[in-house]
Amino acid sequence: MEHLTSISTNQSFKDTVDKIISLIKEKEFTIFARVDHAKAAQEQGLSLRPTELIIFGNPKAGTLLMQDRQSCGIDLPVKILVWEDESGKVWLSYNTMSQMKSKHHLTEKSNEVLQKIEGVVSGIC
Repeated sequence: MEHLTSISTNQSFKDTVDKIISLIKEKEFTIFARVDHAKAAQEQGLSLRPTELIIFGNPKAGTLLMQDRQSCGIDLPVKILVWEDESGKVWLSYNTMSQMKSKHHLTEKSNEVLQKIEGVVSGIC
């Protein structure tokens, strides 16, 4: 998956999620939602290893991208998925901004914003 970046961590699932939330708040970004996929599965009588999606962003940056191509709204705000694999290793996954650029045919005027977003997301991860 060339447009998906996945990074492993040596921390526990809970510690990883807590650290990401802390870093997002420290950078003064808005956390729009947290989706606990494992909990939702459990509520339906299904099992799923720990998996949480954290949706966050900065409306100023996202709006600039949507002003270029409004279709970006389907991929904004940005997301980080924290998940535990079958061996208990914890991973962080996120979509690259090059994916956003090619998928929505963004113009050159969005390059700076995309680079900043990519830097923030990779820095948090």
